[in-house]
Amino acid sequence: MDRPEVSCVFVCHDGDGRVLLARRSAQARDEPGAWDCGAGALEFGETFEQAVTREVTEEYATPPLSIDLRGVRNVLRPGSHWVAIVFAVRLDPAAARIGEPHKFDELGWFPLDALPAPLHSQLPAALELFTA
Repeated sequence: MDRPEVSCVFVCHDGDGRVLLARRSAQARDEPGAWDCGAGALEFGETFEQAVTREVTEEYATPPLSIDLRGVRNVLRPGSHWVAIVFAVRLDPAAARIGEPHKFDELGWFPLDALPAPLHSQLPAALELFTA
């Protein structure tokens, strides 16, 4: 990668203090076994909201009830540079399920003070913007 890419990161919540996290499968691009929020690359011509709606629906098999911009951060990792735009996305907990089983092998709703382990290395920074 020779230039930054844009990622829409979404911390899904139920409106009652719980967040939805997915455990990354053995086939995940990085950090298999880690719990993470969702994210996906912005495609050419998409608005942020269109990208978030597409990605949330693909990953969790249900559309967002609301989408709120929470902040922006640089994600600099060896060999990559992403501009991460972080959103809070409200979902219906009863409707959410794994939509991409090749990426995730478990979903769970967690209060912020009782998150599972291990967490993806980038999740704490996303949660910081989510709770700001």
